Amino acid sequence: MDMNSSRDELKSEKLEQIKRGKRIKKIRENELHMNKTQLAKEIGVSGQFLGLVEQGKGNLVYKSIQKLKILSGHSADYILYGLDDDVIEKTKKFLQNYTEEEIIQAIKIIKDIAFFIKKD
Repeated sequence: MDMNSSRDELKSEKLEQIKRGKRIKKIRENELHMNKTQLAKEIGVSGQFLGLVEQGKGNLVYKSIQKLKILSGHSADYILYGLDDDVIEKTKKFLQNYTEEEIIQAIKIIKDIAFFIKKD
């Protein structure tokens, strides 16, 4: 790995950390309606540390993420990466209308399409 790719990777990680902090702050303020001290107590960190996390200057440990996940109802994928919480549930509901054979056939078709897209 050269210096530029290493520097780019660190920059990308820092940007993700900042986005994660903003997501956590949004969850705290807009959904849980808690101040930093309240949420920090619930997830087992200090209010000062939670402030650093929200500013993108720190990361929560697994245990705190797990508590935030339970408290907020969001998936860890959403908290950590901003991935849509509802995709799995929406997909399950949508697929209930189809037989297992139909779903397997559709997956095969998707794989074939992906093969042709990558081929070009």
